[in-house]
Amino acid sequence: MNLHSKKIKVLVIDDSVIFRRLLANAVESDVDLELIGTASDAFKAVEIIEQVLPDVITLDIEMPQMDGLTFLSKLMKQHPIPVIIVSSITEGNREICLDAYHRGAIDIVNKPLKLKSNSNLYEFYAFLCDKIKGASQANVRQKQKLIFDLDNFRSEKAKPVVSTYDEIIAIGASAGGTTAIEYILRRLPKDMPGIVITQHMPQGFTKLFANRLNDICELEVLEAQDNDQVVSGRVLIAPGNKHMVVAGNPRQCRVNVLDTEPVNRHRPSVDVLFDSVANSIKQKAVGIILTGMGADGAKGLLNMKNAGAYTVAQDKESSVVYGMPYQAALLNAQEKILPLSEIPDFLIRRYKK
Repeated sequence: MNLHSKKIKVLVIDDSVIFRRLLANAVESDVDLELIGTASDAFKAVEIIEQVLPDVITLDIEMPQMDGLTFLSKLMKQHPIPVIIVSSITEGNREICLDAYHRGAIDIVNKPLKLKSNSNLYEFYAFLCDKIKGASQANVRQKQKLIFDLDNFRSEKAKPVVSTYDEIIAIGASAGGTTAIEYILRRLPKDMPGIVITQHMPQGFTKLFANRLNDICELEVLEAQDNDQVVSGRVLIAPGNKHMVVAGNPRQCRVNVLDTEPVNRHRPSVDVLFDSVANSIKQKAVGIILTGMGADGAKGLLNMKNAGAYTVAQDKESSVVYGMPYQAALLNAQEKILPLSEIPDFLIRRYKK
């Protein structure tokens, strides 16, 4: 960080004294971050916020007096501050955590259950601090606008007969991507080429995310399983903590789900998906990189472009976090830069028969 730049002010909210200290230590370990306070509940957090407005808040879901989800909803109405949910993600609270995305949370981090060594501890510190830095760049008001549009969206399209396409659409996203993906998919008719998506999400969330989209979209939306076919009218979402690649050819395409090492510190990685599309599908594909922190997917999108695919990057104004699309633009990896609102119409026009 530039010496003249201000530090990112961070507030930690967690009812566990152990995790409060752990998260505080993580923040204090980074020279670019400033811990402005810790709070054991929402009411203590409000007292701190009234004195010093943080740039980023880490928030636990399960807290006394007022749960994290209720606090998040109230916070977004009064102070739209980037929030990272840091919680012990269990089978029972995954749906609650997923709901946090829709209420304005920028990202979700699973609390480490076992820190066996200092190297594990410092790895978690670095991971969390990277998330905080990325969240500090988030356009929370843009996310709120997008959530409002989704809440008020009503589809009146009839479901058409499915056609067969010899192309596929590959989409990659990270922070802010859950709402961006929902925005796109809810506006697409069932009569579309097969779609493959990598969205950075913790393990266990992608199935809930896919099920939710399947309930509200005309397209069939599934969490990908090994050897699933990529067919018209179907969307396959990479499962959390596994890479997804496409294999075969444009007319007979399937996905493989892999446990290989993280790429760009991510599993699933957008680069892994995009590279596989470039290798297997080549010019018979469209690649779209959406809002997200970091650079995952930028090089993969360039590889898709060089292989003959048509590539699109989301623009800065409509991105919640203009990281991944920006890195793609620096590489000139895109044929076109579009606001999120124009991406569904672009796809419909491209495949209209």
